[in-house]
Amino acid sequence: MCRLLGYLGNNTQLHKLLYQPQHSLIVQSYQPKEMTAGLLNADGFGLGWYHPHKEDSPYIYKNTLPIWTDINLPHLSRYVDSRCFLGYVRSATPPLAVDLSNCQPFTHRQILFIHNGFINNFRSSLYRPLRDSLSDEIYQLIHGTTDSEHIFALIMEQWRQSPHLNLTEVLSQSLQYLTQLARTQQVYFSANILVSDGQQIVASRYANRSPIPSLYWLRDELNYPDGVIIASEPMFEGKWFSCPENTIITVGETLEVKLHSIC
Repeated sequence: MCRLLGYLGNNTQLHKLLYQPQHSLIVQSYQPKEMTAGLLNADGFGLGWYHPHKEDSPYIYKNTLPIWTDINLPHLSRYVDSRCFLGYVRSATPPLAVDLSNCQPFTHRQILFIHNGFINNFRSSLYRPLRDSLSDEIYQLIHGTTDSEHIFALIMEQWRQSPHLNLTEVLSQSLQYLTQLARTQQVYFSANILVSDGQQIVASRYANRSPIPSLYWLRDELNYPDGVIIASEPMFEGKWFSCPENTIITVGETLEVKLHSIC
C-alpha cells in the first residue's frame, strides 16, 4: 500500500509539507502506522504541483529510489511554492516493475492523479476489461503496467464520454463502473484516490470489501491556515477527521470540505 498526501490552500513551501511534520510523508515511507498491506514504501515516490500564477499543466518530479535517499529533494522542496500539491510514496504490488513509467502521479492536461490500493490479480482479472473500455485516445495515455494507471485511464475515459460532469461526479461514476467490472470477475480492489485540476482536490476512500485503507483530512491547522490537507495517516497532532468508508471528499477553491457517499 502507498501513502498519499494532498494540499490545497494558501501558497506554501513544499518543504514545509514534506519535512517539517513529525509523521511526514518522508517518515511514512519507512515507518507507516496504518498500512493494511506491506511494511515499507520504498519503491519510489512522486510529487506533483501547480504553478501559483500560471494556468498550465502541472509539474512533476518522480524517482524510483526511496524518498528518504533522494539528496536533491530537500533542496527542490525549498524552492517550490504552490497552493495545490499531491504526493505519494510507493509500495509496489508484486510483480509490477519499479520504474519511472509505473511511478505516480499520472497526469493528462490539467489533471493530477495518485492512487493507494490495488486490483487483486490485476493481470488476469481486470487488465483486459479495463483496456477494452477505453477509446484509442485514452488508451494511448497508458505507458506503464500498473493497475493504478489503468484506473486513471478509466477516469479520463469516463470524463471524455461525459464532459459535462464535474470531477467529483466523474470519480464516483468511475468507481461504480470499476465495481461492476470487479463483480463480474469476482475480484477485490481498493481505491483511495486523490485527483486534482489545480483548483480543487477530489479524494476517495473506497474498496469493494474490507479492509478499506485509511484516509484523513484536516482544515485550517495553526501551521497551515487557510489550507486543507488530505493524507493516508495524520502527519502531526491536530484535529484530523477520518474520512468515512466508501466516500468521496471534495475540496474546492473556498476550501469547504464536502463529503459524498459512493452509491
